[in-house]
Amino acid sequence: MQDTFEAVKAIVASQIGRDPSEITETTSLEEAGYDSLDVLETIFAIEERFDIRVPFDANDPSVKGLKTVGDIARIVGEALGSRAPA
Repeated sequence: MQDTFEAVKAIVASQIGRDPSEITETTSLEEAGYDSLDVLETIFAIEERFDIRVPFDANDPSVKGLKTVGDIARIVGEALGSRAPA
């Protein structure tokens, strides 16, 4: 999971123009300046990086549960865990 977090952290840091060393699992997306477009672009980048499909619907109220970088890493971990072995 730590490798997953490190990759997610790098994507998030790139998205918001910050140094990855400033990003932790508890970094608030809202405080970092994330908006809905940033979240979508991050999800697309994550899907490309990990070759997965992240179950994400911007109109789904559960998306409001994405409050921290750790939350994003969690959903990536879940998507990786449910991916069928090649």
